[in-house]
Amino acid sequence: MKKLADINQNFPDWYQDVITQAELIDNSPTRGSFVIRPYGYRMWEKIRDILDKKIKEQGVDNAYFPLLIPEAFMKKEEKHVEGFAPEVAVVTHAGGKKLEEPYVIRPTSETMVYHMFARWIKSWRDLPLKINQWANVVRWEMRTRAFLRTCEFLWQEGHTAHQTKEEAFKMAQAMLEIYREIAEEYLAIPVIIGEKSESERFAGADATYTFEGLMPDGKALQMGTSHMLAQSFPAAFDVKFQNKEGKMVLPYCTSWGVTTRLIGALIMTHGDANGLIIPPRIAPIHVVIVPISRSEEQKQAILDKAYAVKSELEQQGMSVVVDETDKSPGAKFFHWEVKGVPVRIELGPKDLEKDQLVVVNRMEEDKAKKKQFIPAGNVSSVVSGLLEE
Repeated sequence: MKKLADINQNFPDWYQDVITQAELIDNSPTRGSFVIRPYGYRMWEKIRDILDKKIKEQGVDNAYFPLLIPEAFMKKEEKHVEGFAPEVAVVTHAGGKKLEEPYVIRPTSETMVYHMFARWIKSWRDLPLKINQWANVVRWEMRTRAFLRTCEFLWQEGHTAHQTKEEAFKMAQAMLEIYREIAEEYLAIPVIIGEKSESERFAGADATYTFEGLMPDGKALQMGTSHMLAQSFPAAFDVKFQNKEGKMVLPYCTSWGVTTRLIGALIMTHGDANGLIIPPRIAPIHVVIVPISRSEEQKQAILDKAYAVKSELEQQGMSVVVDETDKSPGAKFFHWEVKGVPVRIELGPKDLEKDQLVVVNRMEEDKAKKKQFIPAGNVSSVVSGLLEE
């Protein structure tokens, strides 16, 4: 691995070095799109699983809608089509022939969702209707940066319909609060919550609420949004229901979503001169054990102890890796520091003799406090406490 760019002198190059050397992402032959490598995708899976549980607790069901949207749908809501026009990618040919009607590759799913809502919502008894989708979207960005702004990205998008404006507002605010909780309690990123200005509002929404974090380069990063769509999309797609008084009325609606940009926010917020720092609650690997031996005789005994420690920690619900590669200890340390694994355990011949372990805290900057020597029998309690702290 090459040395990382200076985080204080060249933040953009540092960011690029980290996401590459930590094996989060790689370039692809598709313009503006990237390959999320397994380590990076495991971070997204952690975020996804936590958030999915909280979304379902709001009475929301997961569904899936088509990637291709008839172009005519995008034109039904005037502000919506105007807002997304520069970013839309269009399919004009398929099966070796020109299509009679082009299809837009999903930049967001409001138009498709409300076409279906018109079929599913007929009476007040059908409400509230709460749907979420985990999917990919395409927006033809001119300037891209991995995780932060790409032509294709992963996200969840929720869409709900309600009888009253008050219900819809409560839903939009509830999701904003869940997003704040994810950011602060799981990603450990302090955020500011507020309403976007009219010029920055989601195309077709009555109000857009956002949560944003201040990054080390002094720039604010929008990490997700919750929209009060009210009745613009139901009006455009003729979504009506018979209320309790027998009148045909429009529902009040919301949409809300977060993307893989959360990973970019995490990298920038917590990274240091040595690479990533990953909060334990979403870390793909909690502990890496580095066995250090100078002879074959030592090697097996040390490995046996390393795997015994691994098994003990895994019983506590931790994800643990034993690094058996042929790299030097220093190269291994650098590798796992860059990848941001919260805790490293070093185990050498002297440690085996003394029945001790060397525990290294990735987040600690003070060298005197970074390492601690602990009795091997205390490893579960010490590492559990360190991760929680």
